[in-house]
Amino acid sequence: MNKEKLLYENSKHALQNNNIIAITNRHLCSRPFMEQLKRVCKLHPHAIVLREKDMPEAEYLSLARDVIALCKKYDVQCMLHSFINVAMELEHPYIHLPLPILEAYVKKDLSDNTSTDMSKSTDNYQQFFKVIGTSVHSVEDAIKAEQLGATYMTAGHIFATDCKKGLPPRGLDFLKNVCDAVEIPVYAIGGINIASNYNSTASDSPSTYDAVRDISVPRLAEVMECGAAGGCIMSGMMRV
Repeated sequence: MNKEKLLYENSKHALQNNNIIAITNRHLCSRPFMEQLKRVCKLHPHAIVLREKDMPEAEYLSLARDVIALCKKYDVQCMLHSFINVAMELEHPYIHLPLPILEAYVKKDLSDNTSTDMSKSTDNYQQFFKVIGTSVHSVEDAIKAEQLGATYMTAGHIFATDCKKGLPPRGLDFLKNVCDAVEIPVYAIGGINIASNYNSTASDSPSTYDAVRDISVPRLAEVMECGAAGGCIMSGMMRV
């Protein structure tokens, strides 16, 4: 099989392995949110990041409890987002933190432990969190994130996207530079969507995709050629 065909096959079957992270945004859903997440879970992405960070913490806690249970049913990893206290209350050691929050949290952890072993400044929170994701927008961000103990990162935005209207994409060269600068997995974000064998995108046809065999991720091959572990999808996943 030649390289082009192999990359196509990798893209075609992306949702059956570790290459795709689904990002939530309930404001994009035409269906009830939990119903939409059930559809996403049936596609078995590597993980779902519950990114409803505009919610009050109490509401997020209630939602997170339900989403964690749903993801567990379908054997999909649920990553909570931003709400560290919620993750700890639910004893859920999987979280995605914006880089400034991760940095502040590490500094607080270090400050709280100045009287103990300074050489283990990131050990305490890492003992609780098994997976810590963060978002980066420069090579410098990526290097800092890895030093702070992130176990994976998202980098973007790579392609033009309606979520970042008017902002030029950073592009594939940027992605390659980030991937080359760190050892942990990098997932591209921005402008990566899903398509069906009907040559339509999820945003064009929100109720088309009921089976994995009908969908593919056309741009996944491009980002993986740059060294990325895969890609993140928001809009498409909220309309699939």
